[in-house]
Amino acid sequence: MLKIPLSWLQLTHEKTRLLVAIAGITFADILMFMQLGFRDALFDSSVKFHKQLETDIVLLNSRSETFVNLKQFSQRRLYTALGVPGVESVTPMYIGFAFWKNPVKQNLKNILVIGFNPEKNVVRLPGVAEKKALLKQQDLVLFDQKSRQEFGPVVQWFNQGKTVTTEVAERKIKIGGLFSLGTSFGADGNLITSDVNFFRLFSNRDRGLIDLGLIQVAPNADVNAVVQAIQKEIAAEDVMVMTKADFIEFEKNYWRTRTTIGFVFAFGTLMGFIVGTVIVYQILYTDVADHLPEYATLKAMGYTDFYLLSVVFQEAIILAIIGFIPGVSAALFMYYRVANATGLPIMMTVSRAITILILTILMCVISGIISVGKLRSADPADIF
Repeated sequence: MLKIPLSWLQLTHEKTRLLVAIAGITFADILMFMQLGFRDALFDSSVKFHKQLETDIVLLNSRSETFVNLKQFSQRRLYTALGVPGVESVTPMYIGFAFWKNPVKQNLKNILVIGFNPEKNVVRLPGVAEKKALLKQQDLVLFDQKSRQEFGPVVQWFNQGKTVTTEVAERKIKIGGLFSLGTSFGADGNLITSDVNFFRLFSNRDRGLIDLGLIQVAPNADVNAVVQAIQKEIAAEDVMVMTKADFIEFEKNYWRTRTTIGFVFAFGTLMGFIVGTVIVYQILYTDVADHLPEYATLKAMGYTDFYLLSVVFQEAIILAIIGFIPGVSAALFMYYRVANATGLPIMMTVSRAITILILTILMCVISGIISVGKLRSADPADIF
């Protein structure tokens, strides 16, 4: 028969105390899971469109901070790059926010409008390439079926075969198809249309100014070398030239360092860690205090401090593992509900689960280190 570890017997001796400890660790884990989940969803949603661009190099105004707040620049910069060796094609892209009128409630809500030449395959989102011929029609747009519900029952009506019309920027438009992108912290909904229709919606825009310049290089060309050649050819401080990977990192870096959102989620994770540490400390300290006579007896029998301390640390690790299981299960359920409610790409990842497990064990070990101070100083003669 295998011997039952002393640490497990200590924990299960007081069932209520054990349940309180597990509940506290579970709560701390859920808090950390949600904070890290929202943070990663923020980064993933902010670059989802970037990843779907069929481009090797991106041009943007050097004063631009984020994709949802781009500054315009002259399209001459983009067409100057067309003469650089290794550049195969260039495509201007236009981006702006406009008021969408809910076709049922008639209220207005901002929606992101993306325009480009439909003859160019610059976006590989499901539903866009198949509808590029339709985009040439006047006042026709594609609607993001993962947009928030506040924009109305557009997806349901379209799938039922109904003609869906509404107003965008006080201009009547027709929904010609659906595509899948999803919401972000910067936009609750998205439309894609042709560059011609874009300027019908934004009639006050200067047609010589663009928001993004997309550049595709020749198949055998070195992208980094072409970037340097374009920078040298343009030689203008008002335009940034970067690879697609750099453009993605540029967007992530904005949300990570130039807004308070990233800090808030990191701080929330830290608070969850501290809350869990305090709860586990209280449980372990109370357990040590209640069993101090038994520990003193073991010391009098010749058991070393190291053995007794290892018992407390084993309790801490057991609590961490037991508390983690309901924590990760609850987080999976909450991720599912939040994703359905908000459209954010929040999901469980192996790396995040491992990170939280390590933090949980560390949290409990720290609590154990703090709580064994009384045990180390215990003298059997004083206790008896």
